[in-house]
Amino acid sequence: MSKHLQCLIFCGVFATILVPTYCQQRALGVGAARVQERQREKKILDDILGGTYDSNIRPTGGNSTNGETQVVVNLALNAVSKIDDFNMEYSVQLTLRKEWNDDRLRFAHLDRTNSIKHLTLTDVSKIWIPDIFFINEKSGRFHSIIKPNVYVRIFPDGLVSISIRISLTLACPMDLKLFPMDTQSCAIVMASYAWTTNDLIFRWRDQNPVQLPDLSLPRFTMQSNKTSTCDRETVTGKYSCIRVDFVLIRNFSFYLTQMYIPCIMLVIVSWVSFWLDENAVPARTALGITTLLTMATQQANMNKNLPPVSYTKALDVWSGTCLMFIFAALLEFALVNYATRFDKRTKAKSHEELGHDPVSSGWLSRRYPSTSKKIDVIARILFPLLFISFNIVYWLAYMLSA
Repeated sequence: MSKHLQCLIFCGVFATILVPTYCQQRALGVGAARVQERQREKKILDDILGGTYDSNIRPTGGNSTNGETQVVVNLALNAVSKIDDFNMEYSVQLTLRKEWNDDRLRFAHLDRTNSIKHLTLTDVSKIWIPDIFFINEKSGRFHSIIKPNVYVRIFPDGLVSISIRISLTLACPMDLKLFPMDTQSCAIVMASYAWTTNDLIFRWRDQNPVQLPDLSLPRFTMQSNKTSTCDRETVTGKYSCIRVDFVLIRNFSFYLTQMYIPCIMLVIVSWVSFWLDENAVPARTALGITTLLTMATQQANMNKNLPPVSYTKALDVWSGTCLMFIFAALLEFALVNYATRFDKRTKAKSHEELGHDPVSSGWLSRRYPSTSKKIDVIARILFPLLFISFNIVYWLAYMLSA
């Protein structure tokens, strides 16, 4: 066997046996280092949470003083699932984040290598957390699929950050005077339940306190949001409070196609009776009653999903006026029917006394000798003019108000 062949065999054995063994030992070394890192994190957690730490006692104020604890809040609005006009409420899913300093949880002096950026804790009951609650909450729940959606991060300098995902149904008092051209403001109001302002202060994060995704709401457009403070004073003391108001503009196109245009069509259909013969009593009666009942049904459907408020809404003004125009068209036919019978009696009496029909004076009387026909001709002009005038006043008044 040549020396060259022996060299090749030796290299093959080295590559087959020694190289995998080296890689395996290196991987084991990295894995062991990671295990040691996790064990070191656990030991630091045991050190800072053990001993004298009490989760019922709030942290000290800034610079280890006895002042109030400052809690910085921000939230991410993940979804808006429902905005209910009837119950005046809306449902949201959000991620709430709070940050504060707790000197008792500092661990920079325990991490000699400065390799631990933060400690993660999933059991929030082990540390003190702010007792925040939602003032305008109707119902709510925490998310726990697959595990509870909550975590706490503890940083070397004692900064504590908690993040939790919540679904809430919140009260949203609405002013529906301009409905459906209205703009509503729905709020999330948060406050401390037990700690007064002497002990605990909530404030919004300076930059980007509320994060909003590209929300696609079926009936509203979210125009903006505004954060503010709203400290509350009760008989037990003054409590820190913060709020965010979401400005919601109602989308008008749905109501235009489903409510306003059908009402206009019904009013115009009721005017068809002005062009029918005054003697077509069944046709004119059926047309007037049908349009009146249809408009009444349309009005009931409009208000079915709205609360029974004590004031008049813009939609009430519209539907009520349209109903009055249709009812007036029906009354016009009753007047025409009476005038027809009056004309017949006048004509018969004139024949008996004068021997001929009464002589008409004036252009309108010569063109339309019967009183009933005159009423129909006047209605053909008067009703559209009045309805157009009403539309001009209505849209100008409410659009400018909105």
